[in-house]
Amino acid sequence: MADWQWQTWQGQDFLTCDLLQPWPHGFFTRQFWPQTPETLTASLAANAAVQRVKQVHGNRVLTPADLAAAVEGARAEADGLISVGAASPTENRARQALWVCSADCSPVLIGDRATGQVAAVHAGWRGTAQAIVPVAIGKLQAQGIRLEDLVVAIGPAIAGEVYQVSVDVAAAVGRTLVSDAAGSDEAVVRALLQADHSPLRADDTPGKVRLDVRQANARQLEQLGLGRDQVAIAPHCTFQEPDRFFSYRRTGEKQVQWSGIVSRDPVERP
Repeated sequence: MADWQWQTWQGQDFLTCDLLQPWPHGFFTRQFWPQTPETLTASLAANAAVQRVKQVHGNRVLTPADLAAAVEGARAEADGLISVGAASPTENRARQALWVCSADCSPVLIGDRATGQVAAVHAGWRGTAQAIVPVAIGKLQAQGIRLEDLVVAIGPAIAGEVYQVSVDVAAAVGRTLVSDAAGSDEAVVRALLQADHSPLRADDTPGKVRLDVRQANARQLEQLGLGRDQVAIAPHCTFQEPDRFFSYRRTGEKQVQWSGIVSRDPVERP
């Protein structure tokens, strides 16, 4: 199991994961609000190009070229970013700082140990139901990465034991994980509740279950072929740790914490 460490910048703590140790990265807490990636990047790397999007709870994943093509003055709508591929010129490839924000949704940071490429993904239940993390990995594969070279850290988010959702929401996520995705919502949920390492838990309220979105993303990664040693989930819940994290489910306020990762130069493949 990967270890998670608290680091300090400007007298405040942010979280890092040992799996992503080769890359400057961080899952920032509410104490850094209202700073933005344009400021926070300095805590990770000097002179890194900041990449961010207008998040819309979908599964669109963009490259820096996509961002450059956006209408001037408007932020591109997406929920994921990948860095420039290894075939790009060095001056365009290195030091790209990719950022996503979240309150209860899952921030997912991905690194490729061979190429140095990275991805940052905002995976709420809607994005997870649309398999946004596999979509991001598919885009990385299109640029030449190998699944065995990837490491993935899923940051602080609302934990399954406190995230009550309707059966239709649970089924929308569950259809990415079961073989009979065409079944009824109740059948999908029932199958997942009986499965090992399920992202669902039963709830006493009729028509409700508890959903662990981070575990659902981990299951999607397992289905892609990533080993458990390639994926880490932060041991922190945004809902249950109000001193450290904003939680929309807890307060109803639209405040966020940022998570970012900086690409690095490629290493020679074995």
